[in-house]
Amino acid sequence: MNIGMVGVNHLCPIEIRESVSFTQSQKKELFHKAKEQGIEEIVILSTCNRSEIYIWGSELQTGVTFFKNFYKKRMGVGEAEDYLSIYKGKDVLKHLYEVAIGLDSLVLGEDQILGQVKEAWELAREEKGSGKLLNKIFREAITTAKSIKHQLKISEHPLSISYVATKFLKQQLGDLEDRKLLVIGAGKMSQLVLSYLHEEHVGKIYLSNRTHGKAKALEKSYEEIEIIAYEDRYNLLPEVDGVICATASPHIILRKEKLPTLVKPLCCIDIALPRDIDPRIGEMPHVSLFDIDSLKNVCETNNQRRQALAKEAEILIEEKIEVLMNWLEHSDMDSALKLLDETKKSIEQDTLEVIYKKTHLSEEDKKVIEKMLGAALNKFVRMPAKKLKQLENDEKRKQYLEAVETLFRREG
Repeated sequence: MNIGMVGVNHLCPIEIRESVSFTQSQKKELFHKAKEQGIEEIVILSTCNRSEIYIWGSELQTGVTFFKNFYKKRMGVGEAEDYLSIYKGKDVLKHLYEVAIGLDSLVLGEDQILGQVKEAWELAREEKGSGKLLNKIFREAITTAKSIKHQLKISEHPLSISYVATKFLKQQLGDLEDRKLLVIGAGKMSQLVLSYLHEEHVGKIYLSNRTHGKAKALEKSYEEIEIIAYEDRYNLLPEVDGVICATASPHIILRKEKLPTLVKPLCCIDIALPRDIDPRIGEMPHVSLFDIDSLKNVCETNNQRRQALAKEAEILIEEKIEVLMNWLEHSDMDSALKLLDETKKSIEQDTLEVIYKKTHLSEEDKKVIEKMLGAALNKFVRMPAKKLKQLENDEKRKQYLEAVETLFRREG
């Protein structure tokens, strides 16, 4: 089965994950590079906690080697290969299903990853990156994840990086009712942060985003929100007790050299990747800085409640994968069967042309000959097609399929 995956996840240091985080334009460029390398299908999953490239192709090892070297170059560290995960065959399916359900997440069973997997697949389809096989695999993974999460109620209690960040902020500051907080960003993670802060009855929430319109739309949902112009974000820092950053910016948006003098404690939580906050800010007086990796201990405590459900999910995943494997193992016959059918039609057309040139047949006689010739050729094709479908030995089936390709594929 010619499927592979190369990438890194949340177990890799944040500095490494930053180096292999892709913007939308970079993903689109990668789709084209993959095609140039002869990789037939590709899906790119890039989030704050993982960067993974799924590929399908007849020259699988070539594709895996290309992306392994691609990641190593992006990482730019000697031990880059130590951080890379490489899966092939059935192991890729198991990994993807676990990712989609949230079993491979920093926050076990978190909801956001399923949407991210779906978005990654949708972009691949839009850019003609994925085809029949990866479309089938991702569709089944997403459908299975929804079903299992609903069946086992894995996400009954809201757990996400945004949720953990909010609870962590509360641990650091205590009661949030009299606190002033600044949220930078208006994407999905920030929207979740706002909803959780709202539940904590935060005294005042300032919201700042590069595009004003998106922030303005959120202001209507929460009366405690006040919109602050993006260029004024530094001026507000001395007034607030905490900051949560979650933008999609590829660059630092809070730099040490621009930070004003602080006279009271400021708790900064950066859940973006690449990071939004200059790491050097954490060295400044009165500042406590925490990034995604700092939240791991909080996540471990929350994950204990879901471990039992995760084991049940793995059993259900295995059952679904067996069904998908059966489909995939027989899907490789499609091209061979199509080739046999094309050969049959070509022989039929060529033969009829020769007969019509050398004879003077009535329309009725032509119909009889066409019917007889078509039936004979169908019988010729039907027998090998039936034998191919009945083959259970994987190695023998592979040899037969290769033989069909060699014997019947026309050059040019």
